[in-house]
Amino acid sequence: MNVQQQIEQLRNELNTHNYNYYVLDNATISDFDFDIKLKELEKLEQENPIFFDSNSPTQRVGGTITKNFNTLVHKNRMYSLDNSYSKEDLQDWEKRIQKVLGTTAIEYTCELKFDGASINLTYQNGQFVKAVTRGDGFQGDEVTNNIKTIRSIPLTITKDFVSNFEMRGEIILPLDGFNKMNQERLAKGEEAYRNPRNTASGSLKLQDSTEVAKRPLDCLLYQVVTEERKYKTHFESLENARKVGFKVPKTITLAKSISEVFEFVNYWDAKRHDLPYETDGIVIKVNNLQQQEELGYTSKAPRWAIAYKFKAAQVATILKEITYQVGRTGAITPVANLDPVQLAGTTVKRASLHNADQIEKLDIRENDTVFVEKGGEIIPKIIGVDFSKRAENTKPTIYATHCPECNTALVRTAGDAKHYCKNEFGCAPQITGRIQHFISRKAMDIDGLGGETVDLLRKENLISNYADLYDLKVEQIVPLERMAEKSAQNMILGIEKSKEIPFEKVLFALGIRFVGETVAKKLAKHFKSIENLMAASFEELINVDEIGDRIAQSIIDFSADEGNVNLINRLKSVGVQLAVSAESLANQTNKLEGQIFVVSGVFHQMSRNELKKAIEDNGGKVSSSISKKTNFIVAGDNMGPSKLTKAQDLDVTIISEQDFVNKIS
Repeated sequence: MNVQQQIEQLRNELNTHNYNYYVLDNATISDFDFDIKLKELEKLEQENPIFFDSNSPTQRVGGTITKNFNTLVHKNRMYSLDNSYSKEDLQDWEKRIQKVLGTTAIEYTCELKFDGASINLTYQNGQFVKAVTRGDGFQGDEVTNNIKTIRSIPLTITKDFVSNFEMRGEIILPLDGFNKMNQERLAKGEEAYRNPRNTASGSLKLQDSTEVAKRPLDCLLYQVVTEERKYKTHFESLENARKVGFKVPKTITLAKSISEVFEFVNYWDAKRHDLPYETDGIVIKVNNLQQQEELGYTSKAPRWAIAYKFKAAQVATILKEITYQVGRTGAITPVANLDPVQLAGTTVKRASLHNADQIEKLDIRENDTVFVEKGGEIIPKIIGVDFSKRAENTKPTIYATHCPECNTALVRTAGDAKHYCKNEFGCAPQITGRIQHFISRKAMDIDGLGGETVDLLRKENLISNYADLYDLKVEQIVPLERMAEKSAQNMILGIEKSKEIPFEKVLFALGIRFVGETVAKKLAKHFKSIENLMAASFEELINVDEIGDRIAQSIIDFSADEGNVNLINRLKSVGVQLAVSAESLANQTNKLEGQIFVVSGVFHQMSRNELKKAIEDNGGKVSSSISKKTNFIVAGDNMGPSKLTKAQDLDVTIISEQDFVNKIS
């Protein structure tokens, strides 16, 4: 046996032992013997660097230092899940999907919802390539070197499976491992970690992968994402993923009806505390992949999946004081300052009271004993008052009448739940908040500049709006607290690079009230430039698809403000992208304007995402469901039978992929 064969044999042996121990929980070799084989492999690899393999078992021990985690765009967006909190919610969800699919013959998978850090693993030709955190769903941080240290994640797939795919899962810290870590920290006189979820998430961003390797992290997988049509159901794809080495929990169950889903929910609501890791609910998915495709997505979540959240933990504590926060739009949020209390693994000191109506409805007063729970087990909120413990001399809460920051009188318009401070350019939290929104990842994505730095720059009178960022100089920044030459240079480089950000993201970054990411994309596509948008009449705005009266009026108000006009002119003068680029325009036409398309089936000349983009680039609109308004269905192989029937019933024109290509060419 030659050296290369020796190395390959040892790698295969060690991979098998890793799988048996970390996935099957069935050790087939002692730790001592495993370490002997690992050291033998390390020695052979060091002596024969020509046979280096980044996915060798020797690479799991860490040693790589990552100072800056690259931000990568997800090939396939990582959507959020819609939440439900009652069985009625689940029944309503089932009715909606039955209506879209035109059938009651729907099978479901029921899975435990793990409380950890979401991860996306990419494999090509059986080799692990990269790992990216969920981030904002559109892009996340590459943490490949740290993920390699988690031994339950296979680095090579040697058995029959799909060739190129993404594996979605949750990085978790099992409770036993978490408790052991805390015992070790306390023994050293260090502060204990608060909860497994945050500790797991924080572990992924440690710079030294050797430190990550010391932590007992695990990875539970829940979705295979691929364009290959090898498996017909979600359950089948996960079963096969488990066979080739992925740690897919065996708790996943098939349900033939919503009543069987309820049985699964009831069982785990009682048994979840016996699990070796934390879970906060159940995820229910349509099992058939063809039906998933027909159901599609909303702007935020898949229609074919929903999360059922277990009842949140609840505690009682004293509300010491009600204070008021000012948001970037001037919206005032009342905050309950509480006697610190432990809730679901964290210490809660503050909770949102939402608005004046909520305070009045619950009759919340200072010094009350209040009941606090975490909405979705994440955000603390007050759900009621223990009136039996209220002192006799307390008075109803009188809501603030003036801004707590600049003392401007608050206003509240009819139909709006919030009070607002209208001192847009003179109220410190609004100034800082708008700049922080401007630089955020989904907007201008400026590296080297964070929220604390923005606040520092404002306090030092170096900036008072987001246009001021482009006037900053390195020599102005270096003298500031915690600033070095390199940090200052990185900040200026990040600001300069933001001039390349496309118009749709700049439009979102401007912080126009009610103009979120999706609305900004629609407006940018329709008006093509900020000049056209700001010159648009109310009627022109509401004629844009999905733009209603409230958004239109907000844009009119923004455009009429002299301060905003000055800011736009300054951004334009420094080269910020305030129009759709010539390159983007070159790929766009109005050939399909006013036409609504539904895409269904498997395609060969382009992927489904490329096809949808081509529709939008040529002025058309993509819909996930067929209605009387649908003009065309682009049908590939294996088009959903319910869509075909509905198309025929509504007399919608069905065209092939080639027909579509001919339309736009």
